[in-house]
Amino acid sequence: MSSSIGKKVAMAISGLFLLVFLLQHMSINMLSVISPDLFNEVSQFMGTNPLVQGLLQPVLMFGVLFHLGMGIKLELENRAARPVKYAMNNGGANSTWMSRNMIITGITVMLFLVLHLYDFWVHEMQVKYLQGDMSGLIDPMIADSGYRYWQELHEKFHDPVRVALYVVSFVFLALHLLHGFQSAFQSVGFNHRKYTPVIKKLSNIYAIVVPLGFVVVAVYHFMTQS
Repeated sequence: MSSSIGKKVAMAISGLFLLVFLLQHMSINMLSVISPDLFNEVSQFMGTNPLVQGLLQPVLMFGVLFHLGMGIKLELENRAARPVKYAMNNGGANSTWMSRNMIITGITVMLFLVLHLYDFWVHEMQVKYLQGDMSGLIDPMIADSGYRYWQELHEKFHDPVRVALYVVSFVFLALHLLHGFQSAFQSVGFNHRKYTPVIKKLSNIYAIVVPLGFVVVAVYHFMTQS
């Protein structure tokens, strides 16, 4: 896709896909607050299901990298196309801070994603594929020892610095979503006088509720450390 419109549409589609993933990921993580046993069961299913591991996980990784790469490319192209005098105008006159700084909030979220992958995904790959343990049990030699997922998640949030990094990152995620949600619908051509205001309201709700859900999980596990 060489046209700017085509690139924006492709980026919007990848963004909508990531919105679905974020909601699903937050919902599963909230189970760790509501029911550790249910969280363990769902995590074990997601971690061993061949469709999730063999298809959805690679597609998700591609979607994240594509969304980041396309966002940076469009931002650089937009800056190159702006006349010099545009930079002297009041940037906030016709746009919000979120819309003008999507690249900053986006890169911040991606940097956090590196930490998140290190905390959970890298460890999971080591256990399952290097150690060959697909059982998910705390002790594979004891069948009724229970799953390890909740305990591992809980232990990650004992450090207040790590919790603070997570919370700040989710604030940046909220700022990114406040513009990105409704922008994605506009980019794919969904712009209707009747429904656009509804989408904007849903955008604000989503941009607050989903990051807040992640914050609740991090703070809950930090506050309940024994």
